Amino acid sequence: MTAVHLSNGNLSARISTKGGIVLGFWWERDRVRLPLLREAPGDDADALASGCYPLVPFGNRVRDNRFSFRGRDYRFQANTDWDRHYLHGEGWQAEWTVAQETAGSLDLLFHHAADEITPYSYAASQRFVLQEGGFRLTLSVTNTGEDALPFGLGWHPYFPMTPKTTLLAPARKYWTEVDGWLPGEATDIPLDVDFSDPRSLPHRWVNNGFEDWCGEAQIVWPERQARLSLTADPLFRHAFVFVSDTSFDPAFQRDYFCFEPMSHLADGHNMTGLGDLRVLEPGETLTGSIHMKPSAWAEQ
Repeated sequence: MTAVHLSNGNLSARISTKGGIVLGFWWERDRVRLPLLREAPGDDADALASGCYPLVPFGNRVRDNRFSFRGRDYRFQANTDWDRHYLHGEGWQAEWTVAQETAGSLDLLFHHAADEITPYSYAASQRFVLQEGGFRLTLSVTNTGEDALPFGLGWHPYFPMTPKTTLLAPARKYWTEVDGWLPGEATDIPLDVDFSDPRSLPHRWVNNGFEDWCGEAQIVWPERQARLSLTADPLFRHAFVFVSDTSFDPAFQRDYFCFEPMSHLADGHNMTGLGDLRVLEPGETLTGSIHMKPSAWAEQ
């Protein structure tokens, strides 16, 4: 495991090769270092304690760990000891290799061959760049297997949450949640999670997909007079919002929430049209980026 520190002007970030995760992203303002992603407790933190981790070769779960594609049946096995489903691919649990490093940028690589856990063989890369007052993350996946399969990309950022934090992230549809942390059905968006206008995160469990997200989001921390603007490539048409609770995490203190840009819907493998997963023939690559930029905010 290697931790790499990046800096550019008043921005800094720290990346770990363990899981290819972001350990922290900070904005130096008025001699105060403001965390823009949740700070990991140390350089040896795993993905679940990080500020952000990659979702590759797709994100979330596949119902019953199985799907059919082009006349063949495929299966997964669980890759954690707390979820019966294969979850978020391998990247977040694997050791990545440093390919290139500068003061303000880092390139990481990871390769995986199909095994008893997953039928996917692929090469993944991540590029982290502090530039233009912001932080750009680029994720790519190449199908290195012998057959075409549906692929997707995403990120799982953890954002600090204060009592007055608001989220703006317009979308068109909301996916209910059913047993197994799986998607249920697409419905109108409930009022308390309708982020078409800036809204506080609800005081309840939230673990839901949002379909046709507009690709732009804003997080405001009024107590800190700060705002973070997140923009995503058109590839990322969907998002997931997660707010934990103490029944799932006894240590949860409402100090973070997740807003996860995704190229596809959860369980797209079992949906008509593959839920926007992209079919990659052998050798084909899927790439996308998000950009996070902080700015001052003043209450109107």
